[in-house]
Amino acid sequence: MAGQLVVSVSGIRAETLPQVQAFATRLSERSVPLSYLVAPRLKGGYRLAEDDRTCDWLRERRAGDDAIVLHGYNQVPSRKRRAEFAELGAHEAGLRLLAADRVLEHSGLRTRIFAAPRWNASPGARAAMPTRGFRTNLGSTSIDNVVNGTQSRARVVGVGDGFPAEPWWCRLLVANTVRIARRGGVVRLSVAAKHLDGSVAGKAVLDCIDLALLHGAEPLTYRALTQRGPASMSLRRAA
Repeated sequence: MAGQLVVSVSGIRAETLPQVQAFATRLSERSVPLSYLVAPRLKGGYRLAEDDRTCDWLRERRAGDDAIVLHGYNQVPSRKRRAEFAELGAHEAGLRLLAADRVLEHSGLRTRIFAAPRWNASPGARAAMPTRGFRTNLGSTSIDNVVNGTQSRARVVGVGDGFPAEPWWCRLLVANTVRIARRGGVVRLSVAAKHLDGSVAGKAVLDCIDLALLHGAEPLTYRALTQRGPASMSLRRAA
């Protein structure tokens, strides 16, 4: 059975938009859609709602085959070395989800899919998601339907946003991609926008995509994948 390929990009802001646009063009040449992981606020005082150029481009892309995924609110760690949603209780997580959802709705980028920074959402955060209208949580090792409590097992791999970018990791990334694609699994490939121009990391990501396609993986976005369901994996009830 052929597998599936989902490619996502995080860290999208005015400074990285040119690299993301160039990457999207290269993937369009391969007929590979993209999932954009966006956050209302980022380091350095960045506000997505004030970045008209980026918002316009993301809306244009979503009108086609690409997809939007909420990627936290401001990505400020709850404590040192812990990602924003990794330890939040349901109440605080719900407030952040509500605030982020309102920004994306105002920007015309509303989504029902959530991926916590570093793919790490606490039990409280997962419990709060359906109360704020979210249907899917993208975890580090699974894709979770937070409405009916089922999971599809699939591990995300990538460069940046919690993953290394060193040459040794890039070689391992390519090897893991080939292994997953060969057995007909779901290749979840993630890259932080700041690494797209890297001579090693950027090439490794493109190599992963080309090799997954070579092994017959079907390119999809997280929106399409969650609507259809991973063909190569059975759903199971979350613990």
